[in-house]
Amino acid sequence: MPQEGFVRLPQVLHVLSISASAWWNGVKTGKYPQSVKLGPRTTVWKVEEIRALIRQTEAQGKA
Repeated sequence: MPQEGFVRLPQVLHVLSISASAWWNGVKTGKYPQSVKLGPRTTVWKVEEIRALIRQTEAQGKA
């Protein structure tokens, strides 16, 4: 993943190892970050928010 900028859904799913439907359900419920629309067919997420989610998930796993 890049240090900053945006990532698309396949990159997010690869890093988090979850299904697309689980991801979208988490976005809908507020468990995962909201998407950013760059165009009519381009949806992305801020890398900073995904990295924060990964850190949070790892911290919960160690607790």
